Amino acid sequence: MSEPVPVPRFTVITLGVVDMRRAISFYEALGFARKMRATGEAVAFFETGATVIGLFPWDELAGEAEVAVAPRPQAFRGVTLAWNCRSVEEVDTVLAFAVAKGASLIKKAGRTSYGGYCGHFADPDGHLWEVVVAPGVEVGEDRRVHLKD
Repeated sequence: MSEPVPVPRFTVITLGVVDMRRAISFYEALGFARKMRATGEAVAFFETGATVIGLFPWDELAGEAEVAVAPRPQAFRGVTLAWNCRSVEEVDTVLAFAVAKGASLIKKAGRTSYGGYCGHFADPDGHLWEVVVAPGVEVGEDRRVHLKD
């Protein structure tokens, strides 16, 4: 008898942060619902719809993965988090909202080569977020992303 094939799933994005209190405050200010608060500032989890954002001290996250703590990258890390929107206006609203809550505006929103509209901000630890409305990507009433075939 063959072993069952695992069902692929993406469940948690864990971000290494320098200051847990600052990072927790920032993600709460963006409106993400914090869960499992009993963990205090050791680790923080936020519901995002279908996945979870986890915050964990940078040095401990590196140690857990057995990778070097330093040097910390100061440039693009090859990863962005995405906040998909329903309209161009929502993209502009989200960018302004994030900046008002402590994010740094990295790139003002504008039209993309693929017919979308996006801009970028960085959280207080430099994690890059894309705020975007894109053809073929629908954001439902459930806040989940629905992709066309």
